Amino acid sequence: MARPKNTRILRSRARTRFFKPCAQTDEAIPTQILALEEYEALRLADYEGLSQQAAAESMGISRHTFGRILANARHKMVKALVFGEGIEIFGGTYAHCAPSTDLIKDKPTMRIAISSEGPMLDDMVDPRFGRAAGFVIYDTETQTTEYLDNGAAQMAAQAAGLMATELVAGAKATVVLSGYVGPKALQALQTAGIHVAQDLDNQTVKEAIDAFLSGQADVLVTE
Repeated sequence: MARPKNTRILRSRARTRFFKPCAQTDEAIPTQILALEEYEALRLADYEGLSQQAAAESMGISRHTFGRILANARHKMVKALVFGEGIEIFGGTYAHCAPSTDLIKDKPTMRIAISSEGPMLDDMVDPRFGRAAGFVIYDTETQTTEYLDNGAAQMAAQAAGLMATELVAGAKATVVLSGYVGPKALQALQTAGIHVAQDLDNQTVKEAIDAFLSGQADVLVTE
């Protein structure tokens, strides 16, 4: 059985979906399908000029995976140019980043699970999701908090992210705030209908909540 692909994080949207040679009038011309993550790899490496390591981190994937995606994208682009083919930007395995205000508009009341090094609002955000010390659950309607200890997942030899997902899902969390959520845990959270905002480490739990509620956090959105 083939392993499922990890979700690639996209921080832009293609403005045009289809390109074809201007002299080509036949609508049935051969077409290269450029997946959206391949478009993003081209944008980051060849337009933004990022190193492969920086671009891979932006997309939430390994440098090796980014290099393979970029090589595939360049090959398709060159093949379309050499043979006069069309290019269609479509499909893939990805999630877009959207401002947290978009989610807040749809869900004015929610329960926010923040990976935390302790039970208090002034404790630091734990950069890990699966192996976080615990989760502070903040209810935006009542403005109250509770704490969930994540010790079982911390001690687990494997599947820590899935165990943490079950924990926050049982607390009826709407969104998770953390430093980094691994690909398997991200997929499990999305399947459970829980949104994810990453890169919120190096601050306190309260600061992360404030950043989220003020629209200064990016939420991963699948389509």
